[in-house]
Amino acid sequence: MSNKVLITDYVHPSLIDGFNTLGLVSVYKKDISLESVHQCIQDYVGIIINSKVKMDRVLMDKAIQLKFIGRLGSGLEIIDLPYAQEKGIHVFNSPEGNRNAVAEHAMGMIISLANNFKRADQEVRASIWDRESNRGMELEGKTIGIVGFGNTGSSLAKKLQGWDMEVLAYDKYDQSNMHGLDFVKSSNLEEIQTKADIISFHLPLTDETYHLVNLEFIKICKRGVMLINTCRGPVFDTESLVKGLESGHVGHAGIDVFENEKPTTYKEKEYILHDKLFNMSNVILTPHVAGWTHRSLEKIAEVLLKRIKRLF
Repeated sequence: MSNKVLITDYVHPSLIDGFNTLGLVSVYKKDISLESVHQCIQDYVGIIINSKVKMDRVLMDKAIQLKFIGRLGSGLEIIDLPYAQEKGIHVFNSPEGNRNAVAEHAMGMIISLANNFKRADQEVRASIWDRESNRGMELEGKTIGIVGFGNTGSSLAKKLQGWDMEVLAYDKYDQSNMHGLDFVKSSNLEEIQTKADIISFHLPLTDETYHLVNLEFIKICKRGVMLINTCRGPVFDTESLVKGLESGHVGHAGIDVFENEKPTTYKEKEYILHDKLFNMSNVILTPHVAGWTHRSLEKIAEVLLKRIKRLF
């Protein structure tokens, strides 16, 4: 039986040190391609993955010694969970590791958009001194809706305590994180759409959440709503978002995740859509880094190691 673990992406050194204490040999190949993983997976008892490695049936059938899959972060849509269970492969993820980082990133986007930081910065650099057009929107008295109230959604809510905002939270499957957060009101999607000035999304990607934010969704929202997406790109329909921004129905958007996160593969329609998006001053865009801080790297390693230790 192998004692080797394949690490396919950048990890904090503490994860490798931890594996050593368990008698596991870390094979650190952070730049390995998916094709190469398919060629060598039969040699490993464990694998640590991020988004580039899809643990589907084909790959798991090749992984004849595999006992566990460790996911750096939260999203499990890249793993065929029922098949892993059928084959007796343990699956571990680490949403607690980057929930604070994602919540802080979302909060930063909200504050920046409410106060026109991006546009104001660009104008000052261009020697344009326009104070009136850059009047900000104070968050006090506003209503924010949090869609998805798991690790990151609840973490964002905790940061809003003391901001004198009305906080509405919706989670279709689990309301347990609302316990102890008396300032948060359990809500439904329609109430959030019709009442919220700001809506932040913290959902997994499933068939149910794919393109949840489309034209129909946007039309129900308050005119001028601010939308924040730090969860999964395909939760938003990009074309609908651009149309909403162009019409003014969406007033601001903060986007950290995209339907296609490989710009070199854009098709013509995608180029046109993203060109429009990139030239909007009321939009803040970041390259899927909300949960990608120096501290979250370390915390993800801590969470994964703690869970994997239980196997040994």
